[in-house]
This record gives sequence, C-alpha cells and structure tokens, in this order.
Amino acid sequence: MKLLFHLGHPAHFHLFKNTILKLKSLGHDVDVLIKKKDILENLIRDSGIEYSNILPEGRKDSKIGLLLGMIKRDLRLLKFCLSKRPQLLVGTSIEIGHVGTLLGIPSLNVNEDDADVVPLYAKISYPFSTKIVSPRVCNNGQWESKSIKYEGYHELAYLHPEHFEASREIASRYVDLDKPIFLIRFAKLNAHHDEGVRGISNDLAKKVVDLLKQHGQVYITSERPLNQELESYRLPVDPLDIHHVMAFASLYIGDSQTMAAESGVLGVPFVRFNDFVGRIGYLDELENTYELGFGIKPDNEEKLIQKLEFLMDTKDLKIEFQRRRAKMLEDKINVADFLLSLILGFNDNK
Repeated sequence: MKLLFHLGHPAHFHLFKNTILKLKSLGHDVDVLIKKKDILENLIRDSGIEYSNILPEGRKDSKIGLLLGMIKRDLRLLKFCLSKRPQLLVGTSIEIGHVGTLLGIPSLNVNEDDADVVPLYAKISYPFSTKIVSPRVCNNGQWESKSIKYEGYHELAYLHPEHFEASREIASRYVDLDKPIFLIRFAKLNAHHDEGVRGISNDLAKKVVDLLKQHGQVYITSERPLNQELESYRLPVDPLDIHHVMAFASLYIGDSQTMAAESGVLGVPFVRFNDFVGRIGYLDELENTYELGFGIKPDNEEKLIQKLEFLMDTKDLKIEFQRRRAKMLEDKINVADFLLSLILGFNDNK
C-alpha cells in the first residue's frame, strides 16, 4: 500500500511515529512530508525516519502568512502526489483534504481539538477530508457525520505502556531523581486559534518558581523567550528524551495543552493555566472524569497557587495519581495500534 503522512507540528511526529514505523516494517511504501515548525524537523531527523520538507522556509505568523503558507503547501503537496500517487493521505494538515479531493485520493484528518476551538482549521479542512479521526469526546461540530471516533487520546499513540516505558537512566542524564522534580512549560500561544488566549505571565511564573523551589528542583521548558531570572531554570534536554524526564516529575504546571495531556496519561499531576480551560473535550475528560489534572483560568492566579500548595501537601500523591492513570488506561485503547488497523483496513471500509 502506498501511503503519505503529512505532519505539521512536533506533537504530530509523536502521534504517528509508531504507526509509520510499523507500516514500514510490514513492507508498505510510506512517504512522510513535514513543514518547518518549531523542533519538528529535529525530532524526525533524529528518529531516523526518512522525510521531505515541503516548506523549509517556514511562514510568517499572520493571516497573510497563513494563507501564503497554505497555498505553497497545497501546490507542493499536489506536485508530490502527482509524482508518487499515494493511495491514502494521512495527517493533521489542511492540505491533505484539498489535494486528496482534487486527485481523488481519500484522506484521514487526525485531530483531537474540538471544532469550535480551531474554527478556521475546521472550516477549511473538514469539508474536504474523507474522514475525521478523533477521540470520542471531541466535538467535530457539523462534521460529526464523517467522523471516526475512538476511546483514547493522541498521547496514547506514544505514551501508552505498550509503546513507552520511562527510563531512569535517560532521565538521570538531565535531573537528580533523588529529589522532587517540578516541570514548568510555557507555550508560544501564537497560533491562529490562540489569538487573545492568556497563559502564565513572567510575574506569575516567578511566584510559582519561588513556591516550588522550596520543595524540590524546578525546571522550565519554553517555546518563548524567558527573562534572565527564569532562564536559569531552563532544562537543556534532547526533545526525544523529554517524556522520560516528565514521567519522573512530581508535578507539571504550564499553559501548553499537549504537555498537560502527556503528563496526565503518564500519571503525573498537571495544572493547566490558560483560557482554553473548559473548552477542550479530551482535556476536560482527563481533568473531570479521571481527575489526573486541574484546569485553572488566568483570572484566578490565587487559585493556582492554592492548588499547587494543596498538591505538595498531599500524602502519597504519586501513588494516588498512578491509580487514577490505571483506571484511565482500563478505559482507553492503544491509539497507534488503532491507527494502524484503521489505515490497513480503510480501502475495505470507506
């Protein structure tokens, strides 16, 4: 089977890597395309998976930049597909639906954000996608009828116990595992759907650091520049190893959706602080059904501090959250295996 995966974000490398490697091991012809986005190219290059970058120059973070970038990717993906003639397009990008519709190639749009959280993406991609593949709790709006739902989250495609086991040896290269570890994450919050979204300010970050450092080691990973004081806490870690460090953390705090969910599925308590709280189905489920984390909106900084104090004072916190994780895993599936079965059986079921 000739397949083409198009990845647009570092998280999507993790989402698809196990499925891609399995397909290749089964003898399928798999092409992987990416665009320039943060550390995406570093991740896929270091993994050894062959790929082509169809937008190495990147794009500007503006409405015009978004439009020009999409047009360039459409044309370059079209040229690639005319040459390779894949039988199925898989990915998280707008372009696979556009080019797939034009050339009569089916496309699987794999997404976990509710349609009203990414309205522009949904409006210009979902009408052209053959199927939308998403967690059961994800609301795909008017495109629910073309959705394929599953019991899981993207993060269970690479952090499910059948695919990932945290390594003390790897984690200890970066942190002292004999002391409590507190991991803080700052996202850029500059995507088109992030407009007007607030997260953790530098002033609040300093308060959080001052509180946490009394109880253990504080490490920061950040997509955005840090001031000099916070920079001293930055964790220099190979992106391929970050999940090993995360798995041994006592607590995660941040304004990133993905790392919050990753912490949750690893059984590490997370506190998410941004304006997306209450709006994203899969995170709401992790927080409210499985109680693996807590979402706090930016208008309530005091609540954040109180929640951190409560968690640090909670006895046997790690044991309790591993119990909650076990309950979540009982209910959810290995998403990489699900995607593999879906792709291999798609021609028979479409």
